[in-house]
Amino acid sequence: ALEEIIPVAAQYDRTGEYPMPLIKRAWELGLLNAHIPESCGGLGLGSFEACLITEELAYGCTGVQTAMEANSLGQMPLIIAGNERQQRKYLGRMTEEPIMCAYCVTEPGAGSDVAGIQTRAERKGDEYIVNGQKMWITNGGKASWYFLLARTHPDPSAPASKAFTGFVVDADSPGIHVGRKELNMGQRCSDTRGIAFEDVRIPKDNVLLAEGAGFKIAMGAFDRTAPVAAGAVGLARRALDEATRYALQRKTFGKPIVEHQAVSFLLAEMAMKVELARLAYQRAAWEVDVGRRNTFMASIAKAFAADVIFGGSGFNCDFPVEKLMRDAKIYQVKGGCGPRGGGCGRGAAFEKWRTPSPS
Repeated sequence: ALEEIIPVAAQYDRTGEYPMPLIKRAWELGLLNAHIPESCGGLGLGSFEACLITEELAYGCTGVQTAMEANSLGQMPLIIAGNERQQRKYLGRMTEEPIMCAYCVTEPGAGSDVAGIQTRAERKGDEYIVNGQKMWITNGGKASWYFLLARTHPDPSAPASKAFTGFVVDADSPGIHVGRKELNMGQRCSDTRGIAFEDVRIPKDNVLLAEGAGFKIAMGAFDRTAPVAAGAVGLARRALDEATRYALQRKTFGKPIVEHQAVSFLLAEMAMKVELARLAYQRAAWEVDVGRRNTFMASIAKAFAADVIFGGSGFNCDFPVEKLMRDAKIYQVKGGCGPRGGGCGRGAAFEKWRTPSPS
């Protein structure tokens, strides 16, 4: 992060160019596909180790980190539900060359409400015919393949647990139309696009687990990864370091502003919040690695924080904190908006009280 990402982060932010040279370098170092099982040529690391990598990448630039993180989220449904053939074909390729994938779930009318997905997949012999639209797909224009969630149950009132199926879809399949790159407030070098599916044919062999199992797989992928919180901690840590450095250099009334009590209190509170947020995501990742359901911890681990240390200088593009503020905004909605994240946490928190204790 210090030697290779930070020196070029501002350039990628200005141009919006996809950071493929950095992605290739991360792939060479084994940082890109940490979750891929050893049987497919990957490192087979757990969520805890992968989140540590995410935090460090985000310290350098969350736009770069998001482009890499999208691979982890796209891979996870295949890791938890793919058969050996599917894993070797799609995950194995990712250990042989630096290719990308994407988690293709969000739609224009179904962001946090995944159960509201309208993209349909209709069975025709040995194939499924897919029609619909997805949006806000990170790596949408760079991915070689997608994890796709589509509605397969003919009854529109069917519960989510039976209504959806997960597929692996080759990005060059006829009928896939990738939209323009979205111009975002922050994390500008990541590739975010809409994708339209028009009579796209998917072999039945590309169904993950079974028809109707897609919703559980898609949500399981979120529970198995905690990169949103880890990325937010990396960004917050960078902001804290920049704020501390500035507070040591900037002088008012003849002394560095860090020696003013109000500023020192702000910095101390920021440091405390960064450490608490790190503990939260590490707890969530640890619960995944020991096999516990972690919806509650994964939800509350999503984080948080901004304080005013820089004054007017923080509004100026010559200071890196301006970019950090823009990049940070997405963490309020990424991986599910604030209300959704809180809702997931509340539901999981109340669940233990609904379950009768053993007598």
